[in-house]
Amino acid sequence: MNHYSRVRPDDWGQDGVDTDVPNVARMYDYYLGGLHNFPADREMAQRVVGAYPSLPAILKLNRAFLRRAVKYLAKAGIRQFVDLGSGLPTVGNVHEIAQSVDPEAHVVYVDIDPTAVLHSRLMLVGNPYATVLQMDLRQPELVLNHRDLRWQIDLDQPVAILAVSVLHFMTDADNPQGLMKTYGSVLAPGSCIAISHASHDMEPEQSEKVMQLYARSGNPMRFRTHDEIAGLFGGFPLVEPGLSILDDWHPELSEDSLPRLDIGYCGVARKK
Repeated sequence: MNHYSRVRPDDWGQDGVDTDVPNVARMYDYYLGGLHNFPADREMAQRVVGAYPSLPAILKLNRAFLRRAVKYLAKAGIRQFVDLGSGLPTVGNVHEIAQSVDPEAHVVYVDIDPTAVLHSRLMLVGNPYATVLQMDLRQPELVLNHRDLRWQIDLDQPVAILAVSVLHFMTDADNPQGLMKTYGSVLAPGSCIAISHASHDMEPEQSEKVMQLYARSGNPMRFRTHDEIAGLFGGFPLVEPGLSILDDWHPELSEDSLPRLDIGYCGVARKK
């Protein structure tokens, strides 16, 4: 099945998707060069880029880290992945990378956005080892005990929890540190947590611009420091090279040539 043929509004309209209203997940797909977006999404995305030209490059850097992390974890033997706040399984998605190493690698996407989940379900038709849950990642007990997740994921075996470019949308009141500790507490030894997160350490003025932009969109961000981000890995020790600038985490695994933009940190931690 070809997931990358250009979708048409008529294809999605029969499934209840309003293609005339811009959708954040489809805009993200557009920024990444994906094909699962429509004229309304592209028009709004272009307006955002006009206000902040570097945004697509930043999102591509995060996506590139996701691809490297999944490749690293799959080569290390992990065959189960839970992608929190996944949005659309778009360009360079988790199941494609993991299943290129092992066709029977299991992937569960988790997102609260009903439109992203509907698109994801349509794109995953015919893949018995990947599924998507419409759930709030801030309810880890419900996520981890969901019937469909347990059908795909054996928590007695190593699992990779992916939280890429999502925890900076959690406020301090959401307690992201506690959330990730809860996710990590049920994982078997050898499991991993991969995180990328925006930080104001490097370019405070640019970071402030991003936060203001997202606040106006109704999706406020909370940039965090290096030490705050390091505390989000459930207490697991970080693998080499530790908590790094996005470009600096295992660049040898990269298939991308992207500009360097020091806007956040990323890393992978393993449970002993």
